[in-house]
Amino acid sequence: MHDYSTQELMIIAAAREINDGERIFVGMRLPITAYGVARLTHAPNAVGLFESGVARYAPAEDMIYTMCDGPNQLGAAWTTGLIQIMGLLSGGRIHAGFIGGAEIDRFGNINTSYIGDIAAPKVKLPGSGGAPDIAAMAERLIIIINHQKHRLVEKVDFITSPGFLDGGDARERAGLSGAGPQVVITDRAILRPHGPENELHLAAIHPDHTLEEVIENTGWDLKSIPEVAQTAAPSAEELAALHQIDKEGFWRS
Repeated sequence: MHDYSTQELMIIAAAREINDGERIFVGMRLPITAYGVARLTHAPNAVGLFESGVARYAPAEDMIYTMCDGPNQLGAAWTTGLIQIMGLLSGGRIHAGFIGGAEIDRFGNINTSYIGDIAAPKVKLPGSGGAPDIAAMAERLIIIINHQKHRLVEKVDFITSPGFLDGGDARERAGLSGAGPQVVITDRAILRPHGPENELHLAAIHPDHTLEEVIENTGWDLKSIPEVAQTAAPSAEELAALHQIDKEGFWRS
């Protein structure tokens, strides 16, 4: 029995991907908390940027559920508009961006548009928002998604946010300026692109999960990097920072 939940491990693993001094496009849900954890631990100079037109040098003091909540604006370094914040992407000013999705395939392409045939979709999803811009232009992309076979698929039904497209140098040939997905954090494991095709490979397995379980819940023939690690358990400092950011346990339960 651990003193942390799977959700807490996911948030902290995401926070570890943020480097000090970086400008981070935060995104919704878990990334909001991950940015706060990074800022309070190893990345005290990271800047959080929100699509709603907010830039922060520190996590919000009160609980926030969406990037548009009042506490996210209170004490912000900059409150502006969507165009000004999104313009930082096209200007090459964003080090990393967080996004999630309903589906992701082996080349890191993400679907948040629809499931099934476009003419008569089985499921209509929320759509793109600013995710395609983040995926196309951030220096690197950090993806958070639950590890289920119907989510990690061989090929997404629709590419809302581009990863490595058909693999290899397809992304570069398409003229996308960012380097693409560099890590996929799930509730079972961590995947990273590896090899000349930039296909997602298993890089680390979370505690209490197995290789067989991860493979069974992946919708393609998942390969591994040469040395698969075990995800490090959250430290006391990381958990304390997480509990400070998410005082109510809303995102970490």
